[in-house]
Amino acid sequence: MPDELKPVKVSEIVKDITKSFDSSITTAWYSNLLGFLSGSKSFYVLLIISGIVVFVSAMAGANAVNIGYRHAYGLSREVVFGILISTYIFFAVTSTGISIVSSIGHVFGVKDFMPIAMRSVFLAVATLFAGFTVIFLDIENPFRMAIYNAISPNLTSNIWWMGTLYGAKLVFLAIEFILLLIAYNKLAMYAGLLGLLSGVAAISNLGAVFGMLHGREFWYGPYIPIYLITSAIASGCAAIIFFTYLGYKVNNEMMDKPMQRAMEVVGKLCTLMVAIIMFFTAWKIITGFVAAPGKVEAIKAMLSGPYSFNFWVFEVSLGMVIPFILLLWSKGKNINMMFTASTLMIIGIFIMRYDLVVVGQIVPSYHELGVNEYPSILTYRPSFYEIMVVLGGMGIVAVSFLIGERVFKGHKSEIH
Repeated sequence: MPDELKPVKVSEIVKDITKSFDSSITTAWYSNLLGFLSGSKSFYVLLIISGIVVFVSAMAGANAVNIGYRHAYGLSREVVFGILISTYIFFAVTSTGISIVSSIGHVFGVKDFMPIAMRSVFLAVATLFAGFTVIFLDIENPFRMAIYNAISPNLTSNIWWMGTLYGAKLVFLAIEFILLLIAYNKLAMYAGLLGLLSGVAAISNLGAVFGMLHGREFWYGPYIPIYLITSAIASGCAAIIFFTYLGYKVNNEMMDKPMQRAMEVVGKLCTLMVAIIMFFTAWKIITGFVAAPGKVEAIKAMLSGPYSFNFWVFEVSLGMVIPFILLLWSKGKNINMMFTASTLMIIGIFIMRYDLVVVGQIVPSYHELGVNEYPSILTYRPSFYEIMVVLGGMGIVAVSFLIGERVFKGHKSEIH
């Protein structure tokens, strides 16, 4: 038999792969796994609490599926999007923002951003996975949706494109993180670029889901797709500062000079993006008062109505003004002040996403035509099951973060 036709033994292929695999990588991973067992008492307490939250939330979500979404969730025929949709947006947009900020370093080669690469990519995966988990429990038939998304795609649907692109982004991010772990930095750069492009395309489609609804004046128009991309960078910066600070606390380490510099430039970028968001918000209100009657009513509900506390306290004060002052005051060097600002931003942005989703639905349809089926604006209150699912999503991020910090030893990398 000619040499080229000889059968190849599987054992020989495995042997060749084993020889070519760098044994130091296996040793390093084994060392990292052992390091997980050497965490502090407070680390394990936080991990156990986060794990319990995830478990209890999973049970609540399963029970909601069993009794039926219409009975378990606080939604109605008129208000069909609730806190689970806004939480999905919060996680998905934050994941995209983290990807955008981290790509400045290891994709586009800006040296000051490179130290944040490993942790940022890991966090982008964790937050996007949490977002998928939340929306999984919001869809009545998620498995059917996944099947028909593949076998019967609707290329004219923004929701189809959003789900497909975010799914692709999750795959690219996972590949990117693995490549960074094994120090294939050039290939990781290409995976990161694909993840960035798919993420930006996905978030613009997410905005189009709302912005192309003619029947909802509060959402309709080109504002939301652009706003989401801008605010994604701000939320991404806040998440990077927040988790980097906690990461060094968990590992009981001091930041080195390159990481301090990275935090400084991320803090300055965050300051700029907060200023832009304030600009966007101001013009949203100004133009809203000369828009269709339905949008005017929604704006009034935010400024002086039932959602005014959310808007002025969480969105404006905690989400923009106070963090902006703290970030300016810190000059990117006071990490404790930056951590406080990022914490406030995360809280404020979470409520910001909630208001974006809910306020867009509270004005009854055909309001401008004088149809008085509902005498006032509509109401929505999250149910116990919805709140538990939200806490479960946050618990997933917390568990992933804590395990990642110990297993990967602070996500240290040598990217050049």
